[in-house]
Amino acid sequence: MNNRVLQFSFKYGAILFIGIVLLFFSLYNEYFLTYNNLADILRSISIVTFVAIGVTISLTVDGFDLSVGSTVSLATVLSATMMVWYEMPLAVVIIVPLVFGAIVGLINAFLIVKVRIPDLLATLAVMYIVSGVHKTYTKGYSIYSNMQMQDGTKAPGAISKQFLWIGQGKLLGVPFPVILMVIAVIAAHLFFKYTRLGRQMIMMGGNEEAARLSGLRVKRVRTIAYVASGVLAAIGGILFTARVGNGQVDAGAPMLMEAVAAVFVGYSVFGAGRPNIIGTFIGAILIGVLVNGMTMMNVEYYTTDIIKGAVLVLALAVTFIHLNRRKN
Repeated sequence: MNNRVLQFSFKYGAILFIGIVLLFFSLYNEYFLTYNNLADILRSISIVTFVAIGVTISLTVDGFDLSVGSTVSLATVLSATMMVWYEMPLAVVIIVPLVFGAIVGLINAFLIVKVRIPDLLATLAVMYIVSGVHKTYTKGYSIYSNMQMQDGTKAPGAISKQFLWIGQGKLLGVPFPVILMVIAVIAAHLFFKYTRLGRQMIMMGGNEEAARLSGLRVKRVRTIAYVASGVLAAIGGILFTARVGNGQVDAGAPMLMEAVAAVFVGYSVFGAGRPNIIGTFIGAILIGVLVNGMTMMNVEYYTTDIIKGAVLVLALAVTFIHLNRRKN
């Protein structure tokens, strides 16, 4: 009986918990289950979901990208300064942060693949470097329309309405960031399930040495994984700027922890026991629902981290207790 309960909680615990949380908050506040509020929850998790997909990809190849938070901040200030400082067209505003996100991924891959620094340490170092670079670039200031420059003049540009629509607009009544998020989740899931490269990443995460002996180009696969992680983090930064209408220098700081929490909560979804896209998405939903519900209950913002940490501990405890029993 105990094994059956543990098996059930391992496979469906996260889904069941989301249902319980939704029921609790809906009973507490009649506006919780309204379309507008649910749309707000999905819009709020869209940015974290992009970042979390990148972390999932790095974990799939048995790595861990800690630099995604700094990459989000870098992309945020780059997209803002392209408009406010340099009055660049929309295409440049989007492409430049994506290119720099890919560059961060390449730097991570170089340190890990060529220099052979462990993933955790390499990406930790890059996290600090990128954080310092984007703060040096902006002199520590957030970027906003027609901001006051250090020489006393005003910046010539402003955040364009077309750009703001990416983060604030709706398509057929659905927030555009939510549409992008759903497309990204489906595309990433199909990538791992049906493409050769996706299956190679999963194989490499399971046993890198066995993958190498079978002829898999592990260095190339790991490089692609980190570049993808950097680009996805940059997309998150672009969406953040488009949503809030300015470039905040520390925008990505909380993104890392929320993305990591979503990924590890996803370990327990449907009994996966490993990084997976659907689990990551459900983990992001769970965290978004908790934050939104507690906000509606007027819970102090600084206590939400306690709840998120407790949920993460519970999900990890169920996952690894089950995995250890299965090994034994």
